[in-house]
Amino acid sequence: MELHEHLFRREAGRMVATLTRIFGVENLALAEDVVQDAFCRALEVWPFRGVPENPSAWLMATARHRALDVLRREHTARRFAPELARSLEAEVTLGAAVEDDQLRMMFSCCHPRLPETAQVALMLHILCGFGVDEVAGAFVSTRAGVEKRIARAKKVLAGSERLFEIADAGDFTARLPAVHRALYLLFNEGYHGASAEAAVRAELCEEAIRLAALLFEHPLATPATYALGALMYLHAARLPGRLDAAGNLSALAEQDRSRWNPELIAAGQRLLERSASGPELSEYHVEAAIAAVHASAPRVEDTNWAQIVSLYDTLMTIRASPVVALNRAIAVAQHEGPERGLAEIGAIADRERLAGYPFYHAALGELELRRGKNDAAAKHFRAALALARNSMERHFLEQRMVACQGAVASRGAAP
Repeated sequence: MELHEHLFRREAGRMVATLTRIFGVENLALAEDVVQDAFCRALEVWPFRGVPENPSAWLMATARHRALDVLRREHTARRFAPELARSLEAEVTLGAAVEDDQLRMMFSCCHPRLPETAQVALMLHILCGFGVDEVAGAFVSTRAGVEKRIARAKKVLAGSERLFEIADAGDFTARLPAVHRALYLLFNEGYHGASAEAAVRAELCEEAIRLAALLFEHPLATPATYALGALMYLHAARLPGRLDAAGNLSALAEQDRSRWNPELIAAGQRLLERSASGPELSEYHVEAAIAAVHASAPRVEDTNWAQIVSLYDTLMTIRASPVVALNRAIAVAQHEGPERGLAEIGAIADRERLAGYPFYHAALGELELRRGKNDAAAKHFRAALALARNSMERHFLEQRMVACQGAVASRGAAP
């Protein structure tokens, strides 16, 4: 099942993009259906026959045969079947043509008749393999609302006559921000998302970086493209430290920084330098700069928290949100003390939107614990624990509850 999930994340978007190019955008639903059929067939066959030597090619071949079966029963068979057979006989899933297809498909999802939120939701769902619940989590929205948004977006996209032509400079630039946003959310879901499976999913981070890399060398890539890449590399460098040797979440202050990847840090810093080539200052520039400050500190106590607070101030002017405000408040607490951090959290606009986010309550717990209010801290950690989304988060928050109890016991034993 783990292999199937990994392949689905990696291959489904590529297969849908290739099949959509061949069938036409109006047949997007058919492309999705045959890809789903191929993965269902793999679940049925592979446990008994074993995983094929080239599972990606097997999946594409299975989807191809299913597509031909469907088309033979429809009046479109004569139009599509010959081209389909020619295009898919080769193992195109591994070639540059597929990368071009995926790039075109990403930009095709950014149809001008759709709002950006719908464009991003469509990319996450079709090309990144997100289920409806995962898309809802990324947008802090309801499942029903996301289902309607995706259905409407697919209907609009199906009315297009062709995939987007990425050589169209004007439209490319106009659609690029939505592509950036989708890749950002894909990476974010892997780094610290809302999955019931695990708090960290490195394969999603890798897929986001792979898709972003398709943009890096495009002649119309912007400074924001490089800044987004820098952010991904700098965060990916810290992934090995986010889990301890037992596979449990580690707080930033407790991470073994010797496990951070220096090659990825260097690559991220190079992309950040490349992003400074123009006057544009995007949210990705600022977030990458924050990540660079963390990456440059050999110990947590060496972190330049004043600089991080200043960068969060800038980020709030570009893309304010309750989550950004919470992260800023945590940085303020590191710089000026827990009381100041709690005051900043209390001043967050739309703070009620954070009520379902476990690490909002965990942040309150940490700050109360730091100022010796153990009962208040335990109350916040209990609230966070009730909202934990996976076993990693539950274990982390249970350990924080233990820390509260330990602090009370230590205080009681003091002379």
